[in-house]
Amino acid sequence: MDVLIIEDEALAAERLKNMLTGIDPDINVLATIGSVKKAIAWLQVHTADLIFVDIQLSDGLSFTIFDEVQVTTPLIFTTAYDQYAIQAFKHNSVSYLLKPIRKRELAESIGKFRRLQTSFGIDFSALRSVYEGEKQEYQKRFLISVGEKLKKVEVADIAYFYAMEKSVFFKTFDHKTLPVEHSLDSLEEMLDPGQFFRINRKYLVNMESIEEMVQWSRSRIKLFLKPEVANEEDTIVSISRSSDFKTWMNS
Repeated sequence: MDVLIIEDEALAAERLKNMLTGIDPDINVLATIGSVKKAIAWLQVHTADLIFVDIQLSDGLSFTIFDEVQVTTPLIFTTAYDQYAIQAFKHNSVSYLLKPIRKRELAESIGKFRRLQTSFGIDFSALRSVYEGEKQEYQKRFLISVGEKLKKVEVADIAYFYAMEKSVFFKTFDHKTLPVEHSLDSLEEMLDPGQFFRINRKYLVNMESIEEMVQWSRSRIKLFLKPEVANEEDTIVSISRSSDFKTWMNS
């Protein structure tokens, strides 16, 4: 089976390629392409049995590829987009993989492709309307219990969330510390990914809280936040998240 990978992050593309060949040695990755422009040029001349395509590329949304060149090849989207898009993919018989991609889910998507190989159909206009129309509603505020009182806190006023022992707290820009009844994993799904980023297993930060950034050992990034964090070692972006963090800051 001949496969094309459209992905602008080199490490993510290489990892996907290795996982594919690990699942099925007969899978042949024809090319790895990192931009809309190059994908259009490639697809005007070549074809593949299956295409893995990220939604956001270095020069725009991958949907624009299909405005320029007719593609009948089945697609599997690799994305972190919202639930409406996921529903659209399912409706159009397109598999999706949430990043970071897991081998089991990748294998299941390959299996789905093989089952639907003879009857695949994709409505790109329907997919595009999802992204241009319905938008994910992210958390705007939290209702927090403080003793017998309830306190309303706007998400925009929160500098960062952090885990300590078995609890999660947040710090506001005016230096208030309050508990929140959600895990950091849940908060990642609830909050706008354009505004908040999970830098490591302990901290989820608001972009507006980042006061300074410096290069750190092992290609990591050290953040200085406002308000200040007691343990400075806690605000180092983990190795596995550093590349995504740079992309987030550049978006």
